[in-house]
Amino acid sequence: MSETHVKGEMHGCIVCGKLYELYVVYDENGKFTGSKVMSEGGRKVEHPLRPLVACERHSEAEVEAAVVRVYGEQHEDED
Repeated sequence: MSETHVKGEMHGCIVCGKLYELYVVYDENGKFTGSKVMSEGGRKVEHPLRPLVACERHSEAEVEAAVVRVYGEQHEDED
């Protein structure tokens, strides 16, 4: 069974930068495996390589455009 580590981290909304607290899970090699938003008003943004958060008030289109702007086009097979 692999060991995981959970850390409390502050991350800004991918659209506007508002800060939210996340619990982020890393595997024994330090690779991101999951997260949970702990602050009210934030929601998790699915991404295979990093923890991302957005305000609940932003639309899916706004969030997707921000992810593409910051990280480029995401492909399903990227690891």
